[in-house]
Amino acid sequence: MLIQISTDKNIDGSEAMIAHFSEVIKEQLERYDEHITRVEAHLSDENANKNVGDDKKCVMETKIKGSSPLVVTTVEATPHMAVKAASEKIAALLEKTLERRRVQS
Repeated sequence: MLIQISTDKNIDGSEAMIAHFSEVIKEQLERYDEHITRVEAHLSDENANKNVGDDKKCVMETKIKGSSPLVVTTVEATPHMAVKAASEKIAALLEKTLERRRVQS
């Protein structure tokens, strides 16, 4: 499973943070590894430098073999929380999608 992470200029995109976010995603999705070809996470700060509320956004796209990509969006207080929430959301969507496939087979 290839994991690609991009950040806007207001989110720390250091190698250490990218490695951390990749590990969070990998831990959540590793049981679906055989079905996933690629995961892309795009992190942004919706309110830029204003420190107002939950404004860290994560758009996560997961490409599964033989199917259209699945996409979820979360908005949380911190980038870590946004990535974790998006990973959990995409895992639930993957489970539902793969179960639907099993039933149809």
